[in-house]
Amino acid sequence: QVQLVESGGGLVQAGGSLRLSCAASGSSTSINAVGWYRQAPGKQRELVASITSAGSTNYRDFVKGRFRISRDSAKNTVYLQMNSLKPEDTAVYYCAMYNSMIVTRNGPVYWGQGTQVTVSS
Repeated sequence: QVQLVESGGGLVQAGGSLRLSCAASGSSTSINAVGWYRQAPGKQRELVASITSAGSTNYRDFVKGRFRISRDSAKNTVYLQMNSLKPEDTAVYYCAMYNSMIVTRNGPVYWGQGTQVTVSS
């Protein structure tokens, strides 16, 4: 069993920055891949970035060069540094863990409650 808790969301102006944190507790937290997803009102949930247990990262095109995902295995925490934020980044951001060391097509199996990110014009 795994519990994920997100934090760090808030209200910022366009061009600002936020750092989201995902604290994991439970078993096998240091060997599973983790992804950051987001969901805006009326839209489907979408993958933003992911990181494997080995530290390999992947980003969607719309955040490349602006966001960075990282992992501190000793603290069982995954971060999402968000820079140059845009109004279209406004969404609830979710931390999710896969039941694997890598990202798989089956998708994550554990989800956090989400943290709200709002970017004003």
